[in-house]
Amino acid sequence: MDRDEEHPVDGRTGDAAVTDDRVELGLALLARLEHDSLSLAAVIDRIETITSDPTVTRTILDQAELRGLIEREDGIVRPKSRQYVSFDQDVITKEGEFTCKRCGSGLSTGYFIKLEAGELGPFGSSCIRKVTGRE
Repeated sequence: MDRDEEHPVDGRTGDAAVTDDRVELGLALLARLEHDSLSLAAVIDRIETITSDPTVTRTILDQAELRGLIEREDGIVRPKSRQYVSFDQDVITKEGEFTCKRCGSGLSTGYFIKLEAGELGPFGSSCIRKVTGRE
């Protein structure tokens, strides 16, 4: 979306529309982390499936901490929620030509995570397990 392009859902324009969507999607993902603790690098690896913008990444982490979704200390992130991604209910499969959001591989089957803030993906079969914490 261009800076001045209107957001198709709510009419916001510019970077604020894109940033808000990425932040909310990042918060929804962090709320579903399936670990007692993770390194900050591992959390950023997951956030990078949404954005590689360091400002947005920092905003996601700060907001997650403010909202009580995570605790951060000495490079360790501890998720506070226990609402994990259910492969039966929260992951959908689509056939087509996709590029994995995590590793960049070409895919004929894409796995997508349905989150409250939107759909995240596509991922390949091994990357979906890494993003959700099953591997």
